[in-house]
Amino acid sequence: MAMKIGRREFFKKSAQAGLALAVGRELAAAGGKPAGAGLAAKAVVVGVGIGADYEKAALKAVELLGGIKKFVPKNARVALLPNVQSRHPGSFTKPEVLRAVIKLCKKAGAKEINCLSWQPVKQWEDTGLKAVIDAEGVGLKLFEKDEALFKAVPVPGGLALTGARILADLYDHDLLINMPITKDHAGNKFTGTMKNLMGLNSPVNNRTFHRPNWKTDPNDVAHLEQSIVDLNKAVKPALNVVDATEFIVTNGPFGPGQLLRPEKVVAGTDRVAVDAYCAGLWGLEPKDIVQIKRASEQGLGEINLDKVVVREENV
Repeated sequence: MAMKIGRREFFKKSAQAGLALAVGRELAAAGGKPAGAGLAAKAVVVGVGIGADYEKAALKAVELLGGIKKFVPKNARVALLPNVQSRHPGSFTKPEVLRAVIKLCKKAGAKEINCLSWQPVKQWEDTGLKAVIDAEGVGLKLFEKDEALFKAVPVPGGLALTGARILADLYDHDLLINMPITKDHAGNKFTGTMKNLMGLNSPVNNRTFHRPNWKTDPNDVAHLEQSIVDLNKAVKPALNVVDATEFIVTNGPFGPGQLLRPEKVVAGTDRVAVDAYCAGLWGLEPKDIVQIKRASEQGLGEINLDKVVVREENV
């Protein structure tokens, strides 16, 4: 069942639960450093499940990273962020991928699993995602577009943003699993793990990302890209599971558009590496996507896939 949450319900719940609004260890950089600081010390791994059974492909992608228990501790409260921006084919996270991630979280012993969103319930119904949520018995928490429901969060090292406004309920969870679909975008050409986090940021704050000519003017596009990078300095998912099974490569982000069907689900913790891999699926050079290039330069991850361990397996 979808839970529609307004200002009164939110503050009542916060008081009862003793909601801590500090930035969590899994959700932001420690010590004021960019969220990707220190990545070079660890091997970057990207897992890719391939096949027409999208649920199995998603399960395989996470397995290739070492399994869900690496990311979801027992009794954890898990927030999920699928993309429900549009109902057109290839523009939203597939229900099968969401079902796989929910099953994995249950397997890990998660105490609570919730999809968070300020998108209306109709988006969840039209995409088929609500049916999965209901069948699996997990939460769908839908928030009004009320600024009181968003927490002001500083952006360490921000160049376009000094702060973001993140759904406060996120901080009542132990970790975030980011679940975008990779697809075309009207302004910056590419949607992936980093851009998907705008689904947690306040719509009012998101508007500052978009200058008047954000689709055509290179400077305005670059501002959008840098804003996305800055947002990713404030919020750090524990895991990213990307739907690259079937996606639009034109007329994004809403579609309808030309479809490409790689039949892949891509998982990893390094957002830059995952987005670089996904960009390559449709012939884009990661260095030509400003947000990927700048995120790499600003310490959020590895853009050079020659330095990434990519594990691919058919299902």
